[in-house]
Amino acid sequence: MALSGIQIYKLLPQTNCKDCGFPTCLAFSMKLAAKQVELSLCPHVSEEAKEQLSEASAPPVRPLVISSNGNELKAGNEVVLFRHEKTFYSRPGLFLRLYDNQNVEEIKAKAAEVEAFKVEYVGIELAMSGFAIQSEGGDFKGAISAVREVSRLPIILIGEPHTLKEGFAELSEDERPLVGFATFENWEEMASIAKEFNVPLIIQSDTIDAMVDLSNKLQEAGVKDLVLEPSQRSFHGTLKANTIIRRMALKSTFRPLGYPIINFPGDVSDPAREVMLAAQSIGKYSSFIVLDNFSPATAYPLLVLRENIYTDPQKPIQVKPGLYEINDPKSEDPLLVTTNFSITYFSVANEVESSGIPAWLMVTDSEGMSVLTAWAAGKFDSERIAKSVKDFEVDDKVSLKRMIIPGHTAVLSGELEEELPEWEIRVGPREAVDIPKFMKQAL
Repeated sequence: MALSGIQIYKLLPQTNCKDCGFPTCLAFSMKLAAKQVELSLCPHVSEEAKEQLSEASAPPVRPLVISSNGNELKAGNEVVLFRHEKTFYSRPGLFLRLYDNQNVEEIKAKAAEVEAFKVEYVGIELAMSGFAIQSEGGDFKGAISAVREVSRLPIILIGEPHTLKEGFAELSEDERPLVGFATFENWEEMASIAKEFNVPLIIQSDTIDAMVDLSNKLQEAGVKDLVLEPSQRSFHGTLKANTIIRRMALKSTFRPLGYPIINFPGDVSDPAREVMLAAQSIGKYSSFIVLDNFSPATAYPLLVLRENIYTDPQKPIQVKPGLYEINDPKSEDPLLVTTNFSITYFSVANEVESSGIPAWLMVTDSEGMSVLTAWAAGKFDSERIAKSVKDFEVDDKVSLKRMIIPGHTAVLSGELEEELPEWEIRVGPREAVDIPKFMKQAL
């Protein structure tokens, strides 16, 4: 059971030394009870108290890592049900499932396509996370070898215990795959494999109650890193199972369900439903999402959805303020102004770049807010823009003093003329998509 803040406080030194970064031991104990800090922040806690508090201070969803050749995927360590409460930490991995009864060349081709898929979104590189290799009575070792010829991304291995043992011979020493499935029929053999190779283990069951029983058995057997796989495959069934698991882990600190979740949208055998189920799994608590179909057209929106959900809502994605060159501008080319919210910056920059028109783009520090939000909050005004002109030494690089401000902030034009009397202030379009047409007609 979780300890309250007062119960934790009684086990702390109660010296109020502030070495943990908090003003009092009581304040620290409250944060510890809320799973918002780690016990290691207190350098003076006794070993006896540390032992008693270890369970209380452990994250409600146990963190684990799978890795290969320096590529890592972290799972677990979540502390909230909804991202607006704090943030989600461990982005779910998207995996493509390959079967050992497929042709080796087909396996290589699919793995190579996934390996080569890289796309940029607001300055962030998006990519698939790895592969799930499932035994279907074919050449399991050959399938692993085929994948490893073209990719070093992390893998999930699925098969019977004897098949899995054979598969480990194809892996390098630095690899830590995820393996499955442990069921009531084979859990002892699977536990032995998990401990022998020090790998996390997927447990599978038809009901939550059965999953709790199996989780307890594996914990007692000494397997600490588990991943839960509810066998429900429908929209409602998956949503219900994932939600119950996460709520029990977070709201009740129920340790048997305090593990990452894996879902298999590919099992529905319908590419369209598969994508929708994958999107639901991203939004509702899955750490590993295994697909049977891959195409850039469907992978991209899933990865963007993941990025949006797993971005800290209190820390907008930002670009570095500064003066950017687009299409190799000369000193007589115009200067556009925008904020440092990433989506705003890339929307403007991409439109100007695709038009082929050379221009300077000055990005002001708006604390990551969009143009209208920053203007309403007083973070994008004439004084800040004028200060940016000075800080970024724009006068030394731009000789023809033409500044284009966003159409939504036309009200700033008069104030800017007073702040920057030597500059000609022009009001641009409201939407980034209209910038090329504006620049061709008005400049």
